[in-house]
Amino acid sequence: MSTAVPQHPEPAAQVTAPIDAIEGVEAVLLASPRGFCAGVEMAIKALAWLVRAHQGPVYCYHEIVHNARVVERFEEQGVIFVDDVSEVPEGAPVMLSAHGSAPEVVVEAGAGGGLVVDAVCPLVTKVHHEVKVRAGKGYQIVYVGHEGHEEAVGTMAVAPESIHRVESLAEVEALPPFETPVALLAQTTLSHRDWSDVAEATRDRFPELWMPGRSDLCFATTNRQSALMELAPRCDAVVVVGSSNSSNTLALEKLAREAGCERVYRVNAAEELPSDLVGTVGVTAGASAPEDLVASVIERLAPTFGVEELRITEEDEYFPPPRALREMRSTIELIAGLGFGRIPGDNVDADRRLPASAVLAALG
Repeated sequence: MSTAVPQHPEPAAQVTAPIDAIEGVEAVLLASPRGFCAGVEMAIKALAWLVRAHQGPVYCYHEIVHNARVVERFEEQGVIFVDDVSEVPEGAPVMLSAHGSAPEVVVEAGAGGGLVVDAVCPLVTKVHHEVKVRAGKGYQIVYVGHEGHEEAVGTMAVAPESIHRVESLAEVEALPPFETPVALLAQTTLSHRDWSDVAEATRDRFPELWMPGRSDLCFATTNRQSALMELAPRCDAVVVVGSSNSSNTLALEKLAREAGCERVYRVNAAEELPSDLVGTVGVTAGASAPEDLVASVIERLAPTFGVEELRITEEDEYFPPPRALREMRSTIELIAGLGFGRIPGDNVDADRRLPASAVLAALG
């Protein structure tokens, strides 16, 4: 359904437009859902709490989420991002990113003697569990995922001798003729189109294939893709807000092109927009892109006839903070006093109502 968005209650010509506003944009169609998913909300708030609760540097294994502006905001607060937990000084607090970590990384992080907070998305944890269970039952696992992506690397490390990563029909065809049962699992942030063709080819090769009863694909990723596909046919151009290392953001960009939109732009910020956009512009954002970036993009587009939001569904999924934070009973009052709400277990509703965007703004 369509609802009006309050940011532009009247035509842009009647309000003060930003100096570098783009002339010629008549309307913006704004996809909903867009932006932060429940896993990203949880991870950002968790890292913010860890920063405020500790005097010294806080370390994070890999980028907490795949968004350059979010990472920069935390770096400004002294967070040190590392690609190897051996770089974390003994006794220093460390957070493991939302994409999931290899079992040996979790063990090594714990051996450092400092607080370890694993901010892995619960949907990724589900896939890790499926890998462990199927491998334990003697299955060979075909895993659909992007080479080198942190989620894929961490998932494959759960059972490296039993898992085979593919992301194309040719790679499915090149799989050996397994003599054991075969299971099919997936990276959570895949495009449904990327997943479906490879899944069908895998089923053709292994007719007795086992698959989980509930899809591994992230509901938030699927929702954002569905909203975009509803929007794209009505647009002269589509803008996807998000970073180049975000799998779900790149999937949105790809889907917009496949929908037949000739002008598709992925941007990290409003200043990256081309200045010759005209007509109706669609706007969406990857699951790790902050809403303030979306707002700045709309401000620069300055649509003459305002913004129309295309909402296909409501999202009310909520993931509480990681267990290590919930168990930090001695810091509950500190965290509450700093304006970040109380740790669930003490007040779940307060945390649920606290958006990660507000936490990021408070950090600034």
